[in-house]
Amino acid sequence: MCGRFASTTPPASVARLFKTAGAVPNTTPSWNVAPSQPAMVVRRHPESGERRLDLLTWGLVPHWTKDLPKARKPINARAETVATSPMFREAFHRRRCIVPADAFYEWQAQDDGPKQPYAIARRDGDLLAFAGLWEGWRGPAGEILRTFSIIVTVANEDLAPIHDRMPVILEQRDWPAWLGEQEADPTELLRPAEAGAVRIWPVSTRVNKPANNDAALLEPVG
Repeated sequence: MCGRFASTTPPASVARLFKTAGAVPNTTPSWNVAPSQPAMVVRRHPESGERRLDLLTWGLVPHWTKDLPKARKPINARAETVATSPMFREAFHRRRCIVPADAFYEWQAQDDGPKQPYAIARRDGDLLAFAGLWEGWRGPAGEILRTFSIIVTVANEDLAPIHDRMPVILEQRDWPAWLGEQEADPTELLRPAEAGAVRIWPVSTRVNKPANNDAALLEPVG
């Protein structure tokens, strides 16, 4: 699964990279984005067709949810079942999105002692572009909650020694197909990153607590 990531690139730079239209969200850098928190998401506007950059809450709430406090709010969707699962299938076919990130974290189990966290980023230094889904939920008083989930697949050979799953990382050439701007089969994009595409380094267990949120979280530890 993917349960934490870093989002530190300024929104204006993200908007330029993804060629989004409209206002840029007002948000600050986060080195420890956690579930239930807002994060930048690139979506295709359902009416204009323009790409938009917005803040959505991490943890998907389907539009048909009746009891919000008791509802499941999955932060991840499995690539193997996302197209058929009742929780995700409608969003997969109609509301795909991209979640930009500078890095993400995974934890490796140890024979003794606590799990060791690792940071993972693109080896070429570009932003990660996670394949995601988004939903809009309207409450009884008319309030609107927009949420997202990140799609995960089997880990590639680089990450497999640490964890058996990883986010689906989209290449820039695949963004139009994933967002529905081109005719394509989106299931073909649900694959692990190519070997060598990411770099991995151990980081402090301070990342375990969402309250810890500073640049030192991405510094390597010996």
